[in-house]
Amino acid sequence: MATSLRRFKRLGSIITNPSNRTSFLRRMSSSVSGVLGSADGQILQSAKSMNLYTAINQALHTALDSDPRSYIFGEDVGFGGVFRCTTGLADQFGKHRVFNTPLCEQGIVGFAIGLAAMGNRAIAEIQFADYIFPAFDQIVNEAAKFRYRSGNEFNCGGLTIRAPYGAVGHGALYHSQSPEAFFCHVPGLKVVIPRGPKEAKGLLLSSIRDPNPVVFFEPKGLYRLAVEEVPEEDYTVPLSEAEVLREGSDITLVGWGAQLTTMEQACVDAEKEGISCELIDLKTLLPWDKETVEASVRKTGRLLISHEAPVTGGFGAEISASIVERCFLRLEAPVARVCGLDTPFPHVFEPFYMPTKNKILDAIKDTVNF
Repeated sequence: MATSLRRFKRLGSIITNPSNRTSFLRRMSSSVSGVLGSADGQILQSAKSMNLYTAINQALHTALDSDPRSYIFGEDVGFGGVFRCTTGLADQFGKHRVFNTPLCEQGIVGFAIGLAAMGNRAIAEIQFADYIFPAFDQIVNEAAKFRYRSGNEFNCGGLTIRAPYGAVGHGALYHSQSPEAFFCHVPGLKVVIPRGPKEAKGLLLSSIRDPNPVVFFEPKGLYRLAVEEVPEEDYTVPLSEAEVLREGSDITLVGWGAQLTTMEQACVDAEKEGISCELIDLKTLLPWDKETVEASVRKTGRLLISHEAPVTGGFGAEISASIVERCFLRLEAPVARVCGLDTPFPHVFEPFYMPTKNKILDAIKDTVNF
């Protein structure tokens, strides 16, 4: 982990096809204007251009400022963290509320569970999602079951676990993984993944204030690249509500996080060939919005799911099974999945591993022409 700090401080600044990703995110920023709810229920209008890590920082600042019971901790968060998401927070709110921990993920989450169980807002950072696995037992067997095993007399609902996930261009097998599916199998947790700065701020504040423990994965490849107009006020984005980013009639595409950028590019190319694609951002994977996806598939008759994680056992399989159960007689073709390969995440072979625009476009055409 110490080596990781030195080698990966600038991971978020390097990614493939930055101009394409940036233009997509700016277009998507306008799609959610007027639907962000402030703390007092007002519709927000004023906004400032900022990137993803700045939006995360602003959300954390808002959480600390609005609730004195909020605490942020993890490896190196005191000086801002590897990706600088906590920059300046310790100076403003004190080292008793924003502080470093030992290099022990199990200890970080174990402490967070206890802190949340005492009625606090515990915001724990795992430096890379790849290193969340030492804390797996604490998350799955303790945090997720805390309320259930006590008959709702006790809970750790104030717990939020942040973790940067996904490909970044050169992270290789220990700094590129997408482990969301592991946690989507666990009742008692919520799993949230934003696609850009505006969604990230609102979804993170919703997660921090939700009465259940939340695992919040942040697409680290977009930390500096993604730039949107983000309201500076305190606002939230509802959990478990998917969003239709692009309406279409021929096929439904479902994704989350950074993969939506690639999927949007495939939709644009498909449109040039006369194929109308409907694109949905799931945003919350557990519990996910089945109704929105079902309504779309009933309209289009076709479904394609794409994510960076390996295809076998990925969350796309759960979506596929659920939609087949609900829409079997409406489907015009088998459900398609365009995902990462069933291998460890490679280094120099990352372009072959990734579910690219061309792979998605080929799957769109195969599905529509089935």
